[in-house]
Amino acid sequence: MIDPLLRNAIIFANMLTLMSIGLTLTYMTTKVPNFAHGTLVTVGIYVSMTAGQIFNLTPYLALPFSFVLGGFTAVVIYLLVLRPQMKRGASIVGLMVATLAIDVFFIGVLNIYADSVQRISKVVTRYFILRRFDFTFADQPGIFFVLPSLVVCSVVLLYILLTRTKFGIAMRAVVEDASLAGVLGINVNKVYLVSWFIAGGLASLAGALLPLWLQGSTDTGTRMIVSIFSASILGGLLNIYGAVLGGLLVGLVEVLGTNLLAQIFGVWIIPYRPALPLAIMVVTLLVAPMGLASIRRSELRAVKRRGRSWL
Repeated sequence: MIDPLLRNAIIFANMLTLMSIGLTLTYMTTKVPNFAHGTLVTVGIYVSMTAGQIFNLTPYLALPFSFVLGGFTAVVIYLLVLRPQMKRGASIVGLMVATLAIDVFFIGVLNIYADSVQRISKVVTRYFILRRFDFTFADQPGIFFVLPSLVVCSVVLLYILLTRTKFGIAMRAVVEDASLAGVLGINVNKVYLVSWFIAGGLASLAGALLPLWLQGSTDTGTRMIVSIFSASILGGLLNIYGAVLGGLLVGLVEVLGTNLLAQIFGVWIIPYRPALPLAIMVVTLLVAPMGLASIRRSELRAVKRRGRSWL
């Protein structure tokens, strides 16, 4: 029997991992810290809400549509807002502010959608949970098995894409030097579009599964943005596999750490749970700005130098 607290931590950690992979992917290619990434998560949440509350379908059936809609939304954000500004030479700060504005805009759109559905269909469209649509296997909720499976499949498919396909090689070239890649004939804009589509799809997938375990609403993705950034920064914003490690670590620490602190100081500390990923982010930026991957590389270089000194 798995301890319920540990189960909660594993589910949340895998959910956060899917989100952080997408954020890392967009930063790797376009070098834009996307503060609207939480909006893409919320898109998935409302795909599940629509499937469950209106059509009485399990959100699992809506996963393909959620991936496509999230990817399409991310592409629209890139094409209509970010690419025009990048062509005008906007600074990173300007692009960050633009993503914040996008987030505010989409929160408004999602609130309009939630109000419309609630008025027409007479169903709950905010702070809802769809656990009744989940299945049970080995006395555990289905999401406990589906989420880790999705993370593994996503990482394997991304590995194959990046290392075994021509497009993946082109994407890695763009990550290293977009200008040089363009000179060599690589369609940089196509790489950007595909990376944003994949990132949006993964974020929306995580969002679609979120109401099966946690409460979903129009601002859920935005409230999780600190945890998402913390996971990506801890793993290294330029490392997909680091994002996986960062997501798992931050997710586990956030759930288990909050419970431990509540036992020590009292339940009043639970509302301050977002402070844990924020603290992880601050410490990482101070100690290892390039994340865990940079620590590993630096340690390997130090070992090599010590090895040479003995020769």
